Amino acid sequence: ITALRDLAGRGRRLAEWLTRRCAARADNPETESLLSRARAAHAAGHRDEEAALLHEAGRAELARGRPAAALAYFRAALRVDRDFLPALVALGDAYETSGDRREAVRAWERAAATHPALPLLARLEHAYREEGKPGRLIALYQDAVARSGDDLALAVALGRIYLEFEMLDEAADQLEKVEMRAPDLPLVHAYLGTVFERRGEPSAAFAEYRRALRLGHAFE
Repeated sequence: ITALRDLAGRGRRLAEWLTRRCAARADNPETESLLSRARAAHAAGHRDEEAALLHEAGRAELARGRPAAALAYFRAALRVDRDFLPALVALGDAYETSGDRREAVRAWERAAATHPALPLLARLEHAYREEGKPGRLIALYQDAVARSGDDLALAVALGRIYLEFEMLDEAADQLEKVEMRAPDLPLVHAYLGTVFERRGEPSAAFAEYRRALRLGHAFE
């Protein structure tokens, strides 16, 4: 119990130090207001709110063209809540804005390893495309789906990637798995129609396109 109290005390002191450090860097009313609210949230024990406000302070600094200051706020938000996805995404954005693309990609990769979320994957997808690394891009989505098998959006995204790289059998298999779980998604049927069309199966392609149009209420 004593050890837990000591750990909690160190955590509070660290959060307080981070808030004071960030406050010292603030020199505009918007950021100062956000930090004041973050301190109030910290005092009230509202960690989620504190992390969100520190993240917003970082976004405000990033919008002003101050990525170094923004990085401090995003790191502070993650010290409060290391799983706060907006700050995980924004940390890489701040590195990229500062011109350090390599560190931005590293930040997104570290985050995606434990939080395979589409906003992170989309940024990494863009980076891997620019670097000409299709194998790494495919593996990115494969790993994400393996870790988050229940996420339909990720499952559809993997099917899209397979389709884009002409891995038609893999695309069909992946998209049909999604269809079994969610038969009424128009996008899945549109992608399946494209798969069948490219495989030279026009009847199956037309059937899937019709389903996509009907489910998407296209004629309305």
